[in-house]
Amino acid sequence: MPTVKAAKATTEKAPKAKKAAKVVEGDVEEVDAPKKTKRKAKYMVMYSPFLMKDTKHELIGEPTETENGRMQWAKCAVSRHMQMVNLDTLASNTEKKVTEIKLAREDSKEYSPKNAYKVGDVLYHKAWDDVGIVRAKEVMSNGRGSVLVHFEKNKEKRLIENFK
Repeated sequence: MPTVKAAKATTEKAPKAKKAAKVVEGDVEEVDAPKKTKRKAKYMVMYSPFLMKDTKHELIGEPTETENGRMQWAKCAVSRHMQMVNLDTLASNTEKKVTEIKLAREDSKEYSPKNAYKVGDVLYHKAWDDVGIVRAKEVMSNGRGSVLVHFEKNKEKRLIENFK
């Protein structure tokens, strides 16, 4: 019986680390509990159809082999939507990385709100000293036209066009 009292005394004074008790033929021994390891998440940046832009996705579970290739679930870190992705296609796309086209000031048109632009035009904004490419044309709520321009320094901006 004294071994049980000693075991109780040691468990009461035990530090905050998790301990497990192991009973061997009437004796109680303290054993370190197995440590839980956090799994490392695998992230990749890919297109989210829900948000309609590139976002960070976490790969969930293990890849499965199908006739189309290796497939795995990916969860969007922003919207939490999940989609099945083909890992073989993603790997081949990263190998074929598209080189970024550098926009030159000499090849661009200077931006003016009075001019009209087409998708694909290269613009230079004098005030921002930045070069960008027209990605889309839009109509604002007041009926006037605007263009969505992706600049090198300022990212995406909406600019007025055809202002009379």
